Amino acid sequence: MLEPSVVRALIPNVLAIAGSDPSGGAGIQADLKTFAALGCHGMAAITALTAQNTRGVSAVHCPPPSFVAEQIAMVFADIDVAAIKIGMLGSSGVVEAVADVLARGPRVPIVLDPVLVATSGAVLGGDDVIAAMRARLFPLASLVTPNLAEAARLADDAIPRDRAAMEAIARRLRGTGTAAWLVKGGHAAGDSADDVFLDDAGPVWFSTPRVSTVNTHGTGCTLSSAIAACLARGLPPREAVARAKAYLTGALRNADALAVGSGPGPVDHFAALRDHL
Repeated sequence: MLEPSVVRALIPNVLAIAGSDPSGGAGIQADLKTFAALGCHGMAAITALTAQNTRGVSAVHCPPPSFVAEQIAMVFADIDVAAIKIGMLGSSGVVEAVADVLARGPRVPIVLDPVLVATSGAVLGGDDVIAAMRARLFPLASLVTPNLAEAARLADDAIPRDRAAMEAIARRLRGTGTAAWLVKGGHAAGDSADDVFLDDAGPVWFSTPRVSTVNTHGTGCTLSSAIAACLARGLPPREAVARAKAYLTGALRNADALAVGSGPGPVDHFAALRDHL
């Protein structure tokens, strides 16, 4: 049997700071499933409670920012954190509180998924949230992972429609102080899902075949969490993105095996495990 200290070294602890999805497809629920599927111990600080299902979001309730910060501080005070994923923050006050506690926390990879609009169209972050992210979180993040609509809002620009526009908006966004950006093209048309990653070494494109399924709820949460898990396991950023993309593709390919709700359901986070059952 492995000694506890050895087990801790082999299984990284990854913290998700995000909102809760009671239907289990997105948010903290998707984050924790992803961490587990990729060999990490998942932890969660809840930034918002949502009332939602596969058909949409009906209400959002945010706890006091000080309570969100206290959740994170208590984790930092006791547990070695290998990586952090940030999702929905809900309010500028929560953004400020999270930034304050992260600035005092461990220097580990931070993957920021700027959740601003739900797949259903519900707005989950206003202009004040965007301003606070730009000022406080972008400088702390190792990687930011917006989809096309989020990238446009963050850059005050039109939604990019082709590779040249995606790369241009990634370059604009990288000027905000974040080490790397991944602009995701999953919502674009075409036979492949094309994402552009930009860091000091320049742009690189990650393309995977588009999977034909309506069960795409929580794909953004899942991808960013997968990247954080891979970074926690010691993979360099570009390799972490490639591995995370492959994991999400597998989860999408098996998504139709799930029967969750009457709208767009979740992906199958444990597809690889089910292959061995």
